[in-house]
Amino acid sequence: MTIHNTLAQVRQRRGFSAAELAKQVGVSRQTIYAMEHGSYVPNTSVALKLARALEVAVEELFQLSLSPSPGRTVSIEPLPGDPTPVPGQPVQLCQVDKKLVGAAPAPVNWSLPPADAIFVDRDSARPFEEEDLAEGRLLVAGCDPGISVLHRHLRRAGVELVVSHRNSSQSLELLKGGWVHIAGTHLRDEASGESNLPAIRKLFSRPTVAVFTFAVWEEGLVVSAGNPKGIKAVDDLTRKKVRLVNREPGAGSRLLLDSQLQTAGIEADRIQGYQDIARGHLPAAWEVRAGNADCCISTRAAARVFGLDFIPLVSERYDFVLRQSHLKLPAAEMLLEILQRSAFRRELELLGGYDTASTGARVG
Repeated sequence: MTIHNTLAQVRQRRGFSAAELAKQVGVSRQTIYAMEHGSYVPNTSVALKLARALEVAVEELFQLSLSPSPGRTVSIEPLPGDPTPVPGQPVQLCQVDKKLVGAAPAPVNWSLPPADAIFVDRDSARPFEEEDLAEGRLLVAGCDPGISVLHRHLRRAGVELVVSHRNSSQSLELLKGGWVHIAGTHLRDEASGESNLPAIRKLFSRPTVAVFTFAVWEEGLVVSAGNPKGIKAVDDLTRKKVRLVNREPGAGSRLLLDSQLQTAGIEADRIQGYQDIARGHLPAAWEVRAGNADCCISTRAAARVFGLDFIPLVSERYDFVLRQSHLKLPAAEMLLEILQRSAFRRELELLGGYDTASTGARVG
């Protein structure tokens, strides 16, 4: 049997903020969120204090429920743009408004990928165990490797981040379609030099979304350790013995490269490997590390992961875009709080060389 709780619903119905309830009960706000998300079961004393503060019976807040039969399935909607799932394929599940979205995770570190269920057929999956998939989870589409740092900090606070690795343009389209809670983006407007906001304004009317800074990063040329080919600028990509691995159309890195080439008056067909695609910052850097390419456009963080050299081209802001209607979700509130924490910022700076001075600031 498992313990199901209605703490979040009752708290909100009574008009309490998490901080107010925490003060009355004598626990931290993070503990309230962890209880609401089911990652922390309170002792008898705390449960009684919660019931008294909310003026309800303990049984209204916490109930025992029987585990489901192992053969049950749930209806899902596969995330658009994922490869078509096949029976038995791992998927992660996340409730986005009225959709239970199934996102196919990318394998990491040659291990079995994280999953909550296996795909059964066109619109269903079989969860491994009983859990409330509607609460305590956020589905984010983005390409920043630093999101994994955020994931770790959120898990400690009782929030699960389900990550679908997509480029900036794809992420914004998924948010517009109502498929994800958060879109990560780094689309630089060449006319103004502004990060993200011009592209966001083209897709969303101003009151419908909120934009928060994740971090400022450097993007540039990632080359082999020691830079044996002596690559210093995009002009060097035209040399016969230099091979590039590119990003897919719509990726911020691809747009940056095309802009740099246009400024330098270089035709794309002069560059070996321009049509070779790696789908993500880390996959692109890995191609350089493996010796399959001499250079890619990526971030300093990606170069650090594989011990590669880095020639900076631009500094730009990586932003999170959320719908206004999702800002009051307890999991979203916790995410925005963690962006402000010094421990999270310090880890992001040390691991990836990010500038976190404006992390968590609302910019749109």
